Amino acid sequence: MSDIATREIDTRTGLAHGTYGFGTFKHRGRTFPGIVRSDGGVIDVAERYADTHAILDRWQTSAAELRQLATNGEVIAQFADVTPLPPLSHPNILAAGSNYRQHVIEMYEHNDFDPRPGETREQRRARYEDLMDRRIREGIPYMWTGLHSSLCGAHDDVHLPARGRNHDWELEVAIVIGRSERHVPPERALELVAGYTIVNDLGTNDTFRRTDPIPFPHDWIGKSSPTFKPAGPFIVPRELAGPVPEMRIRLSVNDRPMQDSFANDMIFGVARLVSYASSRVRLLPGDLILTGSPPGNGAIRGKFLTAGDIIGAEITGLGRQRNRCLDETPFGPVQN
Repeated sequence: MSDIATREIDTRTGLAHGTYGFGTFKHRGRTFPGIVRSDGGVIDVAERYADTHAILDRWQTSAAELRQLATNGEVIAQFADVTPLPPLSHPNILAAGSNYRQHVIEMYEHNDFDPRPGETREQRRARYEDLMDRRIREGIPYMWTGLHSSLCGAHDDVHLPARGRNHDWELEVAIVIGRSERHVPPERALELVAGYTIVNDLGTNDTFRRTDPIPFPHDWIGKSSPTFKPAGPFIVPRELAGPVPEMRIRLSVNDRPMQDSFANDMIFGVARLVSYASSRVRLLPGDLILTGSPPGNGAIRGKFLTAGDIIGAEITGLGRQRNRCLDETPFGPVQN
């Protein structure tokens, strides 16, 4: 184990002491790309970069520039006084589904996809555990694509659409790509990773299953409703974030714990996901790859999001989110 699990996390930012993140922020009516130090100091980097996409477009040089600016740049505000916007405004979004062993077993048990008469609960769980172990050895990742129009900031309101009622959460580590390449083998895949951020992969579950007579039973467009991807508050460079398997993923609703797991339960790790994605699409700087969610979502608990709920979320060293849920108006999200 590295020191990620024992490093002290600064209460002002959710960053490990001595580290920093970069993102997009609003302060006194102005939007700008900036650096947030672990102590809460915010450094405006708009004179060098038009936005965070420009930072990632030349990551091989901008990574070193950010390190210098984090140390020597002028602090123009404190993190508590700025509004974090989505760290990236228009990323391609790729999302890994069914990528946490315990979460998939939990879903199998809850839904009993393959019932066998006379089988005990213990036998059924053992069968599903064997199935996941075989998938780890022999399987490939499962991915779908999302829309950047679904992004919102780490402290923004989440607007629950009127269509459907089972609004669910799934907190995830998101990989941020810093280089374009195709067909990258797993042993080189981390070379493409600029850093990591947080994304809560919300979805309206009761709109996923199609009931009309077509041979495709699921429809994932319900995961791209406006504000259904709270992201950030910033991107933490890979070398500062520490090993992903040691990150702790925690989510609460109204201060009641719902998810609490380590990322070491991933079926396919970061390198395998990046490699797989590069074999299917051309990865571009600024792309996001969501790595899947641990157990504890609302469908399993029989608890879904409603107006007035407060979602609290954090991942070790990547910061924190806090989002209030509101009902969406008939004409779209309420404008605050």
